[in-house]
Amino acid sequence: MSLVQAELERRGLVTASVTVMPEITTAIGVPRSLVVPFGLGRPFGAPGGRALQSSVLRALLDLCARTDVPVVESFRSPGDMNVVVKNTEVW
Repeated sequence: MSLVQAELERRGLVTASVTVMPEITTAIGVPRSLVVPFGLGRPFGAPGGRALQSSVLRALLDLCARTDVPVVESFRSPGDMNVVVKNTEVW
């Protein structure tokens, strides 16, 4: 768990992370993480993609309600919750 997250959680503040590298995030031990299929430096998707970015943020905030930590959840398309979003756009 990152030192900052560990201290915040000890003080009763809930933390959650967005990650593009779930193996590392899991190894570090963050309590709540959202795995996104986007590239490094763009964890919320392409610039200007407000609808998608809002969906990622909502999914991250939803994780804050989880107490069954640690939890690693994959971001899913807002239109079809059974299909994981794929990054096919070249930025």
